[in-house]
Amino acid sequence: RNCPAQRPWLKFNSYTALSKKRTDLRKKCPNVRAIRNFDLELMMGNWHVVQYYASTEELPEYACMRSNFAFSSEDQHITMNFSYIYAEDPLREKLQGNITWLIPDFGTPGHWMHTEDIYEGIYNTYVLDTDYKNWGLIMHCAEKKKHPRYLSALLLSRQPTLGDNVITFLREKLPRYDIDLSFMFAINQTSCEHLMESSKDDPLAYIVNGQQSVANNIKLINKP
Repeated sequence: RNCPAQRPWLKFNSYTALSKKRTDLRKKCPNVRAIRNFDLELMMGNWHVVQYYASTEELPEYACMRSNFAFSSEDQHITMNFSYIYAEDPLREKLQGNITWLIPDFGTPGHWMHTEDIYEGIYNTYVLDTDYKNWGLIMHCAEKKKHPRYLSALLLSRQPTLGDNVITFLREKLPRYDIDLSFMFAINQTSCEHLMESSKDDPLAYIVNGQQSVANNIKLINKP
C-alpha cells in the first residue's frame, strides 16, 4: 500500500504557504434534511467531482476525481466506484476505491448509510441537492467518541466543468452545516484521460484522528 513517505510531493505541496489550520473541533454531526422528492435512479451514473471538502484536510491534494453510482435491486445497495490522482504526482497514477451504502428508509431515498463495519458509530450520507442532468451535492458525516466528527462534501458535475453561478449556488448551501468554504477545494479535471494505471489497492482515505500510523491505520474511507 502506498504511504505518504513514498510520495514526497505530499510533504511539499505547493499550496503549503497558503494553508491555515483547522479551528472546527465539533464532535456532533449537523442536523441534515435530505433532498425531497429524490429520484434515486436519475442520480446514478458517472459524475466528475469538481469541488471537495473534508474536515481532515487543509490543502488541495487531488485531481481527476470521478465517481460512478450504481444501485443494485438485488441487495438494495448503492455502490460508488471512484478514481482520482494526487494533483502533484509527477507520474499521474490513478488510484481507485469504492463505497457501499444502504437506504435505511425508502421514504427518504436521499439519505444513505454506509454498510462497512469499520466505522465507529453511524456514517451517514445525504444528497443535499441535484438536478440529475448537470450537477449534484452530497455530504457525509460520522461521529467519533474521542475525536472531532468527520465531515465531507462533494460537488458533482456530469461534465468536467461547471458554471461559476451553479458552483456558487451549491457552495452557499454548505455553511449552514458548519462547513468552512475556505477549505472547499476545486478539483482539476483537465488532462485526465490517459492516466497511469495503479497496480496497488490504495483507496482514498481520511484518517479519523488526523494522524496516520504505518502499522495500523484507522480509516474513514470515502470510497471521496
